[in-house]
Amino acid sequence: MSESPETPRRVTNIDAISAPAQRTSRSSRRFWPLAIAIVLTLGLILLSVFTGVADITDTTGRGHEFLWITRIPRTSALVLAGASMAMAGLIMQLMSQNRFVEPTTVGTTEWAGLGLLVTYILLPGSSVFAKMIVAIVFAFFGTLVFFAFLRRVTLKSSLIVPIVGIMLGAVVGAVTTFLAVEFNLLQVLGGWFMGRFTGIEAGRYELLWIVAFVAVIVFIVADRFTVAGLGKEVATNVGLNYERVVLLGVGLVSLTTGVVTVIVGSLPFIGLIVPNLVSMIRGDDLRSNLPWVFLAGIWIVTVCDLIGRTIIMPFEIPISLILGVVGAAVFIFLLLRIRRPRVS
Repeated sequence: MSESPETPRRVTNIDAISAPAQRTSRSSRRFWPLAIAIVLTLGLILLSVFTGVADITDTTGRGHEFLWITRIPRTSALVLAGASMAMAGLIMQLMSQNRFVEPTTVGTTEWAGLGLLVTYILLPGSSVFAKMIVAIVFAFFGTLVFFAFLRRVTLKSSLIVPIVGIMLGAVVGAVTTFLAVEFNLLQVLGGWFMGRFTGIEAGRYELLWIVAFVAVIVFIVADRFTVAGLGKEVATNVGLNYERVVLLGVGLVSLTTGVVTVIVGSLPFIGLIVPNLVSMIRGDDLRSNLPWVFLAGIWIVTVCDLIGRTIIMPFEIPISLILGVVGAAVFIFLLLRIRRPRVS
């Protein structure tokens, strides 16, 4: 029996009606997990604000002063530092095409520390902003050195890349320690390496908002970073200026690392943990992963800070110690996962 000529038209109309419904369904599946994650983030932020020795709910004393002088600035610093360092790790992994690369495994943090120490030696009375500028310049130079090394040396295994970066960082750290001993600044250097939010208060954290503008820039050029992460040949074939994108990525990472390290200190492994966990679940699309990277960075830094604040209250454990333990465990897990033999 021959098919009616109206049948294809009827099927086409049904497809046209169902297509918007399918798009709406996909949008809702993407929206609700992100909405729940945002609610969880707000809950952690409130928990951070109300956690501490001083009772900020005491209206008869100075509780409200502690709220605006320390708690809110500290929580804001947690959010900005966690999200920005996770973002910096994601950019570096795309630019180097290696999942084990982040500012603390390629020496960027150590270069920023060297720049900070140089300002203490040459410009002891300089402002925080001046120290930050010098730290950013040193971090930018050190990161370019690392990428230049990767281009000139062919490494057979992706595991060698972070080892080379850690060795480079160790050399820079040794030079920094030597200068600190020579100029009697070892205590200053130790305080810098001990990343913590204890001293964050109103008037000392506002420069961290610079990383919020960096995040906006990263979101705007996310597609370019994604294409550059596919390699120089692919990026060039689609008309992308690969060198310019890499320089932009290095500059944004250096800016973020310099700002965070001067204000907060060293936050190890945060840029390694978050991007890997997010990409394991959601893939490697930078634009769609950015909100999740921001939120996961906030979760990890806030939870580690809460652990450090409560485990020996009224004293605190530096967040760098907690992050070091968690990051080392995740690093080992990723190594074992990569090296695990595949069953055919």
